[in-house]
Amino acid sequence: MNRAIRTDLAIELREDIKDRGKIDGIEIETRISQEKIKTTIIHVNDQTGADTLGKPVGTYITIECPEIREFDEDIHKPLCKELAHDLKKMLGEARSILVVGLGNREVTPDSLGPLVTDHLFITRHLQMEHIHLQEEPEYEISAICPGVMAQTGIETVEIIRGICDNIDVDAVVVVDALAARSSRRLNKTIQLADTGISPGSGVGNHRTEINSQTIGAKVIALGVPTVISVPSIIDGSLDVIADTFNQSYGKKLMESFSEQQRYELAYHLAEPELADMFVTPKNIDELVKRISFTISEAINSMIFT
Repeated sequence: MNRAIRTDLAIELREDIKDRGKIDGIEIETRISQEKIKTTIIHVNDQTGADTLGKPVGTYITIECPEIREFDEDIHKPLCKELAHDLKKMLGEARSILVVGLGNREVTPDSLGPLVTDHLFITRHLQMEHIHLQEEPEYEISAICPGVMAQTGIETVEIIRGICDNIDVDAVVVVDALAARSSRRLNKTIQLADTGISPGSGVGNHRTEINSQTIGAKVIALGVPTVISVPSIIDGSLDVIADTFNQSYGKKLMESFSEQQRYELAYHLAEPELADMFVTPKNIDELVKRISFTISEAINSMIFT
């Protein structure tokens, strides 16, 4: 059986490709800020690049910052600025924004989206009622937490499309928790993508995709990896185990396997009851609150510029 490598991150799929040089249809830019915030931009330009990476044609921005886990004002403000800059670039000329907090508020690792919407400065109703503000907002912000299908019995895409059909929305920003392949990226990475999102795909719960084709408006996905599968943890340990036995032979042996073969091996090494399990850090409640606040503050900072 072909088991999918459980990651929602484009940067990890790029790392799976053994040829680290130039790849047809894919362009990569990297920048590092003074605060050591690393931003990697992957442009998938055509179907050749999409087939190679396993992601749709579009742009994927990954912001990596280990200090995101700490409530440190010295990193919080520049991180908000970095995220706001990249999000504004993806939004382009869009001014009426619907923020959708995906996920289940009752499940801590999946509560990122709802927590982000809790702290947003909503402006749509103020502008509709012509309430005077000291400064004219640059964006009209509305928000919703549609819940998950097990709670509503309705596909999330249907709820969002229904809203977009009834209010004037230029773009939808979908915020969701993601799955990572590497534990070093858990709660330390923010991904932006202008290709939309397939809710739950990282944990094997495939729902209808939320993208410009299914919604009828521009869709930007914003996510943070909060969980990792047990086989991914085992896979990450294979190199260490191989090096322990024989550094040169072990590396050569591991390099002979494709990433898919390695994941299959890791899956079978796990106990049957653990093979489909996902894990998250023990302090995930605190981490999700901090990261969700950073994301909401980044969006809020865009409203008045």
